[in-house]
Amino acid sequence: MRRGGALLCLVLLTGCGTGPSLENRGAVTASPGDSKHLTIGSAGFTESDLLAQMYALLLDQAGYKTSTLTVANRELYEPALESGQIDVVPEYAATFADWLNAKTHGAGAPPVGSPDLAATMKALRSLATPRGLTVLDPGRAVDQNAFAVTKAYARQHHLKTLSDLGASHLPVRLAAGDECVQRPYCEPGLKKTYGIDIIGVDPKGVGTTQAKRAVQSGQDQMVLTTTTDATLDEFGLVLLADDKHLQNADYIVPVVNRSRAGSEGVTKALGKLNDVLTTADLASMNRQVDSWRRLPADVARTYLKDKGLVK
Repeated sequence: MRRGGALLCLVLLTGCGTGPSLENRGAVTASPGDSKHLTIGSAGFTESDLLAQMYALLLDQAGYKTSTLTVANRELYEPALESGQIDVVPEYAATFADWLNAKTHGAGAPPVGSPDLAATMKALRSLATPRGLTVLDPGRAVDQNAFAVTKAYARQHHLKTLSDLGASHLPVRLAAGDECVQRPYCEPGLKKTYGIDIIGVDPKGVGTTQAKRAVQSGQDQMVLTTTTDATLDEFGLVLLADDKHLQNADYIVPVVNRSRAGSEGVTKALGKLNDVLTTADLASMNRQVDSWRRLPADVARTYLKDKGLVK
């Protein structure tokens, strides 16, 4: 597999990969394909590895032969998906929609991802289809930006939601990335949507150990992380619900190369995950890999066996 990954990167970096060109957008007319040998792509971080392993196991169960390949850079794996060097990849609806939109219309194009899942999926599919890609249905699992406080702080001030925090009028120093001061989902959105009194942003990164420790110690009151963060309990932290839906609809969606993996067989096999996989399930699996040092393949197989999806 390492040799295959090196070869793929070499092909892409030397410009040999081909796919639907921008000039031919809208002219991709290939019928949905059903290749029996499929390559599942991973972006190289824990959650992507877990999803890729689950996709591979479900497709194996459905009679396909699969291999997994890690290409950590979306600028590399998305063209590989278009060209058929990768057949299936797990993605995040709003983020991928905005990425394809910028690729299609330029970096300054207005975002098309939003908290509205239906609108986000419509925009995503309209951008993906001309590139020979099919976006399958999202399930229940979502990996969004999220905000956490200590459990003690939440108990003391009776906080369960970000609206509760806004209504409390408590001054909040936020541990986050330095871009938080400008991003609409971060400081500006917290102020506008929830009325939270952000008195400063402590630039310690998104969900980093340093950022969590700053909140744990009381130096900061809240940290920007994600809904599938596997380590919140270790720091005594709890998420506050985004009850007014400030964050974009980053539901997990499989994206496939239509001409190789656009068949009903692939859609049906991967769709089985939609009925069972939750955000909490993903957080638990992330924890098993990141904190317990289990292999993603083992965690994925155990989960699917427990859900009755593979033997």
